[in-house]
Amino acid sequence: MKTKDTRKAAQVLLADGLVAVPTETVYGLAGNGLSEAAVAEIYRSKGRPEQKPLSLMVFGTEEISEYCEEVPRAAYTLTKRFWPGPLTLILTSKDIVPDIVRAGGGTVGLRCPNHPLTLELLKQCGLPLAAPSANPSGQPSPKTAAEVEAYFGPALTVLDGGPCGLGVESTILDLTVTPYCVLRQGALALTEITAALRGEMTVFGITGGTGCGKTTALQVIERMGGLVIDCDEVYHTLGRTSEDLKAKLIARFGPEPYKTGALDTKPIGEIVFHDPAALEELNTITHAAVIAEIDRRLDEWAMSGGTLAAIDAIALIESGASGLCDYLVGVTAPKEVRMQRIMGRDGIREDYARARIESQQPDAFYKEHCDILIENTGTPEEFSRKCEMIFMEVLQHGKQNN
Repeated sequence: MKTKDTRKAAQVLLADGLVAVPTETVYGLAGNGLSEAAVAEIYRSKGRPEQKPLSLMVFGTEEISEYCEEVPRAAYTLTKRFWPGPLTLILTSKDIVPDIVRAGGGTVGLRCPNHPLTLELLKQCGLPLAAPSANPSGQPSPKTAAEVEAYFGPALTVLDGGPCGLGVESTILDLTVTPYCVLRQGALALTEITAALRGEMTVFGITGGTGCGKTTALQVIERMGGLVIDCDEVYHTLGRTSEDLKAKLIARFGPEPYKTGALDTKPIGEIVFHDPAALEELNTITHAAVIAEIDRRLDEWAMSGGTLAAIDAIALIESGASGLCDYLVGVTAPKEVRMQRIMGRDGIREDYARARIESQQPDAFYKEHCDILIENTGTPEEFSRKCEMIFMEVLQHGKQNN
């Protein structure tokens, strides 16, 4: 029996009956998700194996804590962006959710459907609804009320919300594992999910000349639970592992840099040292590869629940990697202090240390291009505390342009 009356449909559900409900994806066969009897009838009507768990439809984000525990921050990030919508989140279940819904497991899927009639129904009945697609197992998912009736006959109450717009099931994302895992690719693309999580991540770009104290600032980020990406490490790793980078470098500079298998930068250095145009070509190739790898690592970090990261590079701004950062942090220190650090750290003469410093960008460059300037004039402990205070203040105030 087709109806548009959500009150009548709610009465059926409250009496442990079943109702086919519309969503933005396909019609679902819904029953009281807290009633073992109603859920058992869903399994029976669909011919669905009981070892396959069901997800629950809920009215909104505020219901997550009623049915789930140990909820990661990512769940709220994603529901804020995509609910109501075609995203089912797998979370650690509370005991209030019957075993039959969870198929005896410890997790449950939650979904908030983007259809006005079903949202009104959820509000009126005040129940989470177990609602797999409204088709016998193995048959195509129905996109209209007529298709539901063709499967189950007129005795089943069907809340007729018209044709479903997407016609593809929701994407299922498991947030109980890291990295987070897509169990079913549905109407919502993984790229959209990752972008939403990246949007909640704060990325500091840490730059400055040799001997300024960038390492100390990066150690602070690590102690705060952040990911640190060293651009030099990325470049050398790609030199060993990236076939794409290898092909591009060989095409431009010949096979000599890879004669031992891994990238040897000396043959390239001999070419670009005397040829500014070749140096520019080298930077174009390598910077693009490094930025792409940093971007991939940030995606991976976001899909592991990471919300803080830092990118370490002397040429952060010149390379274009600054475009991946929310805040550019320039670390500076007096020239004489830098010289003493470099000489002690690297065991080099004063004239060589001075030449290295003078070949790098002056402090004025970082003042012009960076959002935050941190001067390192005290002890390592004092500088560490200074960095922590600055980073914490930025995180508390939120990202730029928010």
